[in-house]
Amino acid sequence: MKIYTKTGDAGETGLFGGARVPKNDARVEAYGDVDELNSVLGVLRSHTADHVELDGLLAKIQARLFDVGAELATAEGRDIADLQKINASDVTALEASIDAQEKDLAPLKTFVLPGGCAAAAAAHHARTVCRRAERRLVGLKALSDVRDELLHYLNRLSDFLFVVARTMNHRAGVEDVPWVGRGG
Repeated sequence: MKIYTKTGDAGETGLFGGARVPKNDARVEAYGDVDELNSVLGVLRSHTADHVELDGLLAKIQARLFDVGAELATAEGRDIADLQKINASDVTALEASIDAQEKDLAPLKTFVLPGGCAAAAAAHHARTVCRRAERRLVGLKALSDVRDELLHYLNRLSDFLFVVARTMNHRAGVEDVPWVGRGG
């Protein structure tokens, strides 16, 4: 099978269900940002390979993001029978992981800047891409039917990635980078 099909040469792409839409369609933009997030998580995972539990969790999240992308790439009014849809238990799992990680972290006293060790910087990058994907989903929801669970999942995932950044700095013995305003 060839990797190129030439069917997108005119600036359109196909959704699951057969509909063709412009490549800058709100739905395509949304699943494109989710795809980018998945790629950035792959970079983060390259920094967490020696943290087996976290790396395994990130692998599961990547698989779930593929499910999110597939759902978003499905034409409105169509359904993929065997698609694993994000649900409340996926959100709860992220919350449980956030709570477990925060037990080892000092309470926040200030905003922190993205940075610290390489793994933390990669997690912060993933967090900001996740926030963009979330914003794109909000835009799509204004135009089309988007399940609330998808928004809840991306919102919680960005929180999770913030805590991962702090966890990676903590494990590396690196302080979070505090934000100091002009008056400080």
